[in-house]
Amino acid sequence: MRYQGKEKVMKKERFNVKDALVIGGVAGIVSGFVKLGWEVLLPPRTPERELTNPPQKFMQQLGIPHKVTHATYTYSGHEMPWASFIIHFGFSATFGMFYSVAGHYLPIIKTGHGTLFGAGVWAATHVALMPKMGTVPAAKEQPLEEHVSEALGHMAWMWVNHVVIEELKNEESQK
Repeated sequence: MRYQGKEKVMKKERFNVKDALVIGGVAGIVSGFVKLGWEVLLPPRTPERELTNPPQKFMQQLGIPHKVTHATYTYSGHEMPWASFIIHFGFSATFGMFYSVAGHYLPIIKTGHGTLFGAGVWAATHVALMPKMGTVPAAKEQPLEEHVSEALGHMAWMWVNHVVIEELKNEESQK
């Protein structure tokens, strides 16, 4: 709906896929930071299993050498795994873009403001796909703490995607 002067003019806005992809990508970066913060508060893996985290293991399965997958940069005295962050934020931005576009065509995926979709992404990736690929242990071999952290973290992550996407779409439509 647009306003011209004092009267309301009903005009159906056209869906712009490019804008939706950009908005979803931005939302995915923001939600990626939230997911990292979540994992600081509720670490999903034991310190031993974190020595090679799932993004590093996945890259090694693709043939990327250990010296790259475990490469770090130092910030404030902490060794930060930049290669893992590329996978983490790439995954998050990709799903943000998918949700932004798919939610337009299949609004049912936005049920629960993205939380149910986030739970589905967790189940598909952490319970089914990654164990089948050998990237993480079988679901029954993962500690309960890992399932709790990852399931709730994915729900919060996708909720943030939903909120940021809706807000940015609202701002875009106001222009």
